[in-house]
Amino acid sequence: MSLIAEMTAHPPNAGRSAVAAFEEEFAAHRRAARRAWGIGTAIFLILFALTAWLGDFFDVRQVTNAEGEREWRWVIAAGIPRLGEYIAQTIPVLRWESLGADFAEWFWRWRVWLDLLLETVLIAFMATTLGVIGGFILSFPASRNLAPNAWVLWLSRRYLEIARTVPELVWALIFVFCFGVGPMAGVLAIGLHAAGALGKLYSEVNENIDMGPLEGVKAAGGSWFDQIRYGAVPQVLPNIVSYTLLRFEINVRSSSIIGYVGAGGLGQEFRTAMSFQEYTDLSALFLIILVTVIVIDFASEKLRHRIIGMEGSPA
Repeated sequence: MSLIAEMTAHPPNAGRSAVAAFEEEFAAHRRAARRAWGIGTAIFLILFALTAWLGDFFDVRQVTNAEGEREWRWVIAAGIPRLGEYIAQTIPVLRWESLGADFAEWFWRWRVWLDLLLETVLIAFMATTLGVIGGFILSFPASRNLAPNAWVLWLSRRYLEIARTVPELVWALIFVFCFGVGPMAGVLAIGLHAAGALGKLYSEVNENIDMGPLEGVKAAGGSWFDQIRYGAVPQVLPNIVSYTLLRFEINVRSSSIIGYVGAGGLGQEFRTAMSFQEYTDLSALFLIILVTVIVIDFASEKLRHRIIGMEGSPA
């Protein structure tokens, strides 16, 4: 009787019906996922084609070939060889029997370039410091989970958006107009842009923290500043260090470019080399910046690992 009652309560068809319902629901979910992927892929391809058309990727123009005749060519196929020609002009002639003299001729302004490189790094350091201070302070009121009220959140986010939306070169032009040619314009331009970018990154880190420690500080009678100081900052500090070191590396590259508009650093040498078509100077400047960025990246990695306690760990 107990077996008959159990079979009546749980008939064999019930299991098969549940499996069939699951398979049907899974198949419907797969169809919906394929449909979503198909629509997304179609939208992406349409936008890609539209962007390529607006960017003249499909343009066909008249160009002059090696024999001096004019012919119609696809702009991409015609332009890539010219890129190779330009790069070839930046490579100096180095001969083994006169290697030292060739290097001396290649880096003929090395004393000036090293002075400007030092200025470039100092501009990046000062700008990063200002950017970290501004971004760190504004990142907390710009976080949805930490902002004291909606107005503070809105104002903080709009300020950070404006600071990072305006390109560094535009900020540099503005500050060159205000303060004249020199490193100050570069420091202010990069620092303001860095504050907007770092404030955004820091705020995203803040929004992923555990709110338990902050609630504990609040329950103990702590103010909003106490909650941030003792509940939020210890959680976000490792990520802030990582983003700060990465931004310093970015700022070194930026400070080597904004000198093009008179904001100090190696950028003015780029402008001079391009104006006088001194192509080998361009490659020398590029190598100087490349080596500098590699050294800074290596030092930043070691410093970051030392701060977060990863000394001796494999890369």
